[in-house]
Amino acid sequence: MSTSQSSTGKMTNFRWIICAMLFFATTVNYLDRQVLSLTWKDFIAPEFHWTDSNYGDIAAIFSLVYAIANLFAGRFIDWMGTKKGYLWAIAVWSLGACMHALCGWATEQTLGIHNAGEMISATGAVASTIAITSVYYFIAARIVLGIGEAGNFPAAIKVTAEYFPKKDRAYSTSIFNAGATIGALAAPVTIPTLARYFQNIGIGNGWEMAFVVIGGLGFIWMGCWMFLYKKPAANPRVNTAELEYIEQDNNDENQTTEQQASANEFDNKKIPFWTCFKYPQTWAVFIGKFMTDGVWWFFLFWAPAYISDVYGFASDTGTAQLLIFVLYAITMLSIYGGKLPTIIINKTGKDPYAARMQAMFIFALFPLLALFAQPLGNYSYWYPIIIIGIAGAAHQSWSANIYSVVGDMFPKSTIATIVGIGGMAGVISSFLINMGSGRLFDYAAQTNMKFMGFEGKPAGYFIIFCVCAVAYLVGWIVMKALVPKYKPIVLE
Repeated sequence: MSTSQSSTGKMTNFRWIICAMLFFATTVNYLDRQVLSLTWKDFIAPEFHWTDSNYGDIAAIFSLVYAIANLFAGRFIDWMGTKKGYLWAIAVWSLGACMHALCGWATEQTLGIHNAGEMISATGAVASTIAITSVYYFIAARIVLGIGEAGNFPAAIKVTAEYFPKKDRAYSTSIFNAGATIGALAAPVTIPTLARYFQNIGIGNGWEMAFVVIGGLGFIWMGCWMFLYKKPAANPRVNTAELEYIEQDNNDENQTTEQQASANEFDNKKIPFWTCFKYPQTWAVFIGKFMTDGVWWFFLFWAPAYISDVYGFASDTGTAQLLIFVLYAITMLSIYGGKLPTIIINKTGKDPYAARMQAMFIFALFPLLALFAQPLGNYSYWYPIIIIGIAGAAHQSWSANIYSVVGDMFPKSTIATIVGIGGMAGVISSFLINMGSGRLFDYAAQTNMKFMGFEGKPAGYFIIFCVCAVAYLVGWIVMKALVPKYKPIVLE
């Protein structure tokens, strides 16, 4: 134990400062990825002549890169260490966020166009060329963003496992994971307003500075992280009492010295990367993320477009901003979802895994409400907003618990790797749903497609809502089949 630690008997609470840092990092993470979704329809598309398919392709490729990067980001975090690995991750994604601002300039230089006005007024083949060229540049910026953002959750979950005992991990995870909701909540209020402000004062077309301002927040976070973070045993801000609380899983009074030593050895033992795939626990996490993450990303990327397409509210209007704000405000209920397994454990004495699976089954029922979002939307646009918000809260609660499952069954040295594998699975589903949604919506609009009483784009949205509604129950059933009971990894 570090000699610099205080010997006072009163426990410090520095672990919650670290949790707050994870919260702010996740907030910035989601702000950065939301800038494009909140500016493309009303600011970027008119300048570059984008269609829904263009945007869907960009979102899908970002998801694909993010998925591949997740596969390796976790391993990178385990290898590099939490502090340096997290710094590298946020530096890369902040750079990628700022790079978006250069896409318009790069398109002009490539095509010999002098300004945005010329691009906006272009028609025919020129307009098509502008669209294709700009899409390539935005894809390049999204690739850099995706590579960096892939490191956020593997690093954050690893930090949570370092600073919290098992019984508190789902709750602490739900708190920092709420940063995703806060980022999504703040985004519609700030980003279109920023874009319109800079447009009005004549700095580019407005959207460029939105990327620069939001992207710059990550560099501020890096300075704070370098100053505050050390592992608990080496951190002078963590006293003896808090360290004992953090390490209680390895200091159980009912365990023998040999058992405690075995537990510590387990946490420090590394599992070869490809060996991870032989465990059903890995595949349970994989399927749980694959079946559900795409739902959250669909709501995140397409909610502003849904409001615009179905109800005609532009993203920078007060009504649209209020609707998105309320949607993500409702998802803040997810914080209580992290507390539910603890309540179940205290009342029933179940092991953490059994409690988490019981909680996740409850959360899997709420997205079924999405089946009613579109029909009720005929009466008021508030109904689908409230329902999507409830589904989003259920997703975040589900996500906090599935991340905690990793810490329950895998050694700490491998947590980031498994989270990365799960993240890859989740983003593959996002890739499929984003690309599929863009093409489906264009097809629905062009053919005036009919489905269950809806026509055109509303019919397309209803199809996706139906998929989203049942995804969680399917995921839960498969997870339960793969790992019926609590079963930590047995290392040979």
